[in-house]
Amino acid sequence: MPPRPLPRLRRVCLALPEAHEVEAWGEPTFRVRNRLFAMFASAGTHHGGGRHSVWVKATRENQEWMVRGAPDRYFVPPYVGVSGWVGVYLDGATDWTLLASIVADAYRSIAPKRLLVAQRESVTPAVPQRKGAAPKTVRSKRRAPLSGGSPAKDAQKLQPRNVRAKRIVKG
Repeated sequence: MPPRPLPRLRRVCLALPEAHEVEAWGEPTFRVRNRLFAMFASAGTHHGGGRHSVWVKATRENQEWMVRGAPDRYFVPPYVGVSGWVGVYLDGATDWTLLASIVADAYRSIAPKRLLVAQRESVTPAVPQRKGAAPKTVRSKRRAPLSGGSPAKDAQKLQPRNVRAKRIVKG
């Protein structure tokens, strides 16, 4: 008997920054900041249609490309398929490396930019530097307060000198 795919799918999905699992519609779903990017569909429910699968957020173009290219592996899932989601069967010889990249694409399509930077840093290998080169420093884009206190004074200092602020009169 082949191993159950849910524990392996869980490891793939929960390895992404701030991803968490929520049970919805009787199935495990995987989310980031309460936005859904993947859903497991077990074989025993009407979602799975007799086969274990995962529904993954995608664009309509990618969905069409994947389903046309390998209809034995990918399908248009019910309910969410019209929005571009793609279903991936998890039985047989599942290519888990490819599935991990499909799940990561789904995650990237909904994750906040700050989390995407964290994911990129955790996945991107370090680039070796030349011998004798000084390590690069990263500068922060955050500024120190201008006046040390009042936001109104800071706004005045940031305003160009030749532009006057318009006064808004409430009526």
